[in-house]
Amino acid sequence: MTTTLITGANKGLGFETARRLVAAGHTVYVGARDPERGRRAAERLGARFVRLDVTDDASVDAATKTIEADGGLDVLINNAGIETRTADNSVPVAATVTADHMRTTFETNVFGVVRVLHAFLPLLERSAAPVVVNVSSGLASLTHLSDPEHPAHFYPGIAYPTSKTAVNMLTVQFAKAYPKMRINAVEPGFTKTDLNGNTGTQTVEEGAEIIVRMAQIGPDGPTGGYFDVNGRLPW
Repeated sequence: MTTTLITGANKGLGFETARRLVAAGHTVYVGARDPERGRRAAERLGARFVRLDVTDDASVDAATKTIEADGGLDVLINNAGIETRTADNSVPVAATVTADHMRTTFETNVFGVVRVLHAFLPLLERSAAPVVVNVSSGLASLTHLSDPEHPAHFYPGIAYPTSKTAVNMLTVQFAKAYPKMRINAVEPGFTKTDLNGNTGTQTVEEGAEIIVRMAQIGPDGPTGGYFDVNGRLPW
C-alpha cells in the first residue's frame, strides 16, 4: 500500500488529487490548517486527516510524528500555496510589491516546502519507492516569462511567480541530493481554484492530471524535472 501526504488538500487541486489517488488505492493523508475543513474533506474522500500548517514548525513536526506512528510515507505532494494581494485585491506588481508581500508569499510557497521536506525526508528515505511532487506553476518558467511571444510573458505579478521559480530550484537541488527519490515540479495549468478567484480556464480534474501522474511514477521515472500534462517544460 502506498501512503501519500498532500498539503493544502481540503479543497481545489489538493482535494481532487487526493480523490484520484484514493481511487488508485493510495492511503492518503489530507493535510490542512483548518481541522474542521480538513476532517470534513477527509471523510468525503475516504482519506485520513492530519492537521498541517506548512508555515508552523510545531504543526509540521506533529504531523510527521502522526504519519510515522501510522507506518511511514511513500509520496509527498507539496501542494499548499498562496498568492498575496494588495488592499484593493489586485496582484502586487513591480510598482506596488513590497518586501512584506514577498515574505508572506515565500513563507508558504517556498519556506513551507522546505519545512515539510526537511521534516518528512527521513520517512521518505525508508520507503522502497519515495516520490516528491512539488506543485509549481507555468509562471515559474523564466524562459516563458521572458518571451514576448508567450502568453505568460504578460503576467505582471512579482511575488507568486518568483516563489514558484524558487520551488523549481528546490526541486533541482533536492533531486540531486537524494538520487534514490523521484523529485519533480509540476505545472497544473490555469485551473479554476480559490487561488485565482476561480478565473482559471481548466477544471480541477484537468489540473490535477499531471500531479496524479507524477505521484505514481516508479523508481525508473524522471527526477529533477519540470512538467506539465504534455511533457517537460523549459526552466
